[in-house]
Amino acid sequence: MSVSVIRFALASLLTGLAASAMAGGQPSGDAAAARFAALDVNHDGLVSQYEYDGDVAFALMDADHDKRLSVDELQAFIGKPAAGAPTVAERIVLADVDADGALDENELRNAVEMRYGWMDRNGDGNLDQAEFAAAFGVRVR
Repeated sequence: MSVSVIRFALASLLTGLAASAMAGGQPSGDAAAARFAALDVNHDGLVSQYEYDGDVAFALMDADHDKRLSVDELQAFIGKPAAGAPTVAERIVLADVDADGALDENELRNAVEMRYGWMDRNGDGNLDQAEFAAAFGVRVR
């Protein structure tokens, strides 16, 4: 997977974990379509669990190789948040089960799996564009 695809996957995860980073809480359809296209690596019109997986992203982001993603590592990878958007620390709070201010591999994997399962409304193991768009930027509760 390319770094840009991984960045989109992680940004999607982090956006969905805490709150929409879009103004007024309403993400645009164009943004959802662009994110879907970036994640659909094999261009089959579906985003599989493999395409949405965070393992490669974790390895790339863990700059100090301590098997934990700090706020600084995440910030360096995804860039500065948009004006008014939640900070990285605010975005990871739901996934940070042990409340240590960082994500370990299990916390990231669990968050990705939970979000993917929640988005896959028909339970077929794939996200089509309609499922993805319906859940884009929506907080999982």
